[in-house]
Order: sequence, then structure tokens, then C-alpha cells
Amino acid sequence: MSAAPLVTEGLGRPIKGPSALGSDFRRFRQLTWTLAVTDFRLRFFGSVLGYLWQFMRPLMLFGVLYVVFSQIFDLSGGVRFYPVALLLGIVLYGFFAEATSGSVRSLVDRENLVRKIEFPILAVPLATVLTALFNLGLNLITVLVFLLAAGGRPHWSWLELVPLIAVLATFATGVAMVLSSLFVRYRDIEPIWDVVLQILFYVSPIIYMLQTVTDKGGIGATRAILCSPFAAILQQARHAFIDPSHISVTDAMGNDLLLLVPLAIVVVVFVMGFVVFDRAAPRIAENL
Repeated sequence: MSAAPLVTEGLGRPIKGPSALGSDFRRFRQLTWTLAVTDFRLRFFGSVLGYLWQFMRPLMLFGVLYVVFSQIFDLSGGVRFYPVALLLGIVLYGFFAEATSGSVRSLVDRENLVRKIEFPILAVPLATVLTALFNLGLNLITVLVFLLAAGGRPHWSWLELVPLIAVLATFATGVAMVLSSLFVRYRDIEPIWDVVLQILFYVSPIIYMLQTVTDKGGIGATRAILCSPFAAILQQARHAFIDPSHISVTDAMGNDLLLLVPLAIVVVVFVMGFVVFDRAAPRIAENL
């Protein structure tokens, strides 16, 4: 980790300048939590429906997509609980989009904090990801209600959702660190990332099921899609949480070793994101 620059007081005592983590990890953790909780509470402040809007947005999109791609065009691929699987895809994509796109402008929007001496700058984009996790937790309650209403039953495999979300959050954090640090100097990052998110939505098996891809494009197309960490996590979440009729990632790829591809991408993106952010942190305040 690169050393933060030193600022000297009039008496000669060195003070650490801006850095990614700061000098006190406990302070970094508390600031991240405080920023996330504050953003979460203020988002719906003054709204009549309040937190209900967090449920309404994915439900409205789900309703439109369900009517079009279930009642008019059948993309269920013969799996059980297609509507719930569609809703889960929308919810997980909504988390990733919120965590990453929200982080793009996070440093610019928090300029007053970023310019503080010895402020752990990484707390700002991490708070954005944490806020998105809060919203994801609320939306998963909706998915659970729909699943139980459709006839789903509790199963031990539901516990697999916890590590899957942890991996997805790690991936989103890595992307958030890269985007937030680059946006300070390159403002084209925001529209470019909006386009990337749109591509991700249609390339990933959110509306259509992975079985449809295998039937029409073969195992090669399936493997190519599952190289995306988001697509692999979504598919495994459907298998573990919705119903085993949604093929697992291992069975879909046909090779256990291929699971290392999306996992390796997550690790590389996270490490690269931290390195990029850590190197840019001492100069972020100057570039704002």
C-alpha cells in the first residue's frame, strides 16, 4: 500500500495526508457504517411511502417483464417457479447496479469529506456498496414471500445464499473502487458504465433461463455466459434458493475447474480495484 503524503504543522509534527484506509482501521469501519446508515435513512426521508418504495421499484419492473416474457413469450426453459427466479434476477442485478453506479459519483458528491486531513477516503465508495446491501436485504424479503406463496419450502440449501451474496458484494466493491477513483479525473466513466450495465442485464440470464441458452447455443455459449461472476452467482443462487430444477453452475459448465474462472475474476477485480484506489487516494482531493 502506497504511503500517504505528510503534511507538517507549524510546530513540525507530521500529520498524515489523505489515504485509502487512514491510520485507524476501527475509525475507518465506523465511518463506513455511519455513512451507509445515514444514506439509507435519508434516501426516503420525507417520502409518504418511505421504505415501501424499495419494494415497489423491483416489483414494478418484475410485473412488466413477467407479463411480456412469461405470458407472451415463454422464456421459462421448463424450470419451476420462473416468476420467482425472474424476480431474484432483478433484485440481484439491482443490487449490483446500485452499488457500482452509485459509487461512480460518490467521491465527487462527498467532496467536503474527502478534502479532510487523514480521512479514510475508501469509506465513501464502501458506504455506497453497504447501503446497496441494506436495500438488497429488504428486497430479498419480497423474493422470499413470493417463493413461499408459489409453493416453495425452506431448505438447508438456502444458507448457500449468504456466501454467494458475499462474493457478489466483493465483486461489486472491486468495481466500485475502480469506478469511483477513475471518475475523479475521467468524467466519461459514468455514461460508459451505464451502457455496460445495460449490456450486463441482457447478456446475463435474468429474463431468460440458462437452460434455454444450453438448448439453443450449446454448452459453449453456457460456459461463456457463466464466466461472468454475476451470471454464475445468479445461476447458483437460483439453484440453491429457488429450486434444484435450475441447473447448478457446476453441472452447467460440465467441469469443476471452470468454476475457478468467475472466482478468479472476482479476486482480480477486487485486488486491482484496491491497488488503483490506494494509489489514487493521496491525489483524489487535489483532482476534485
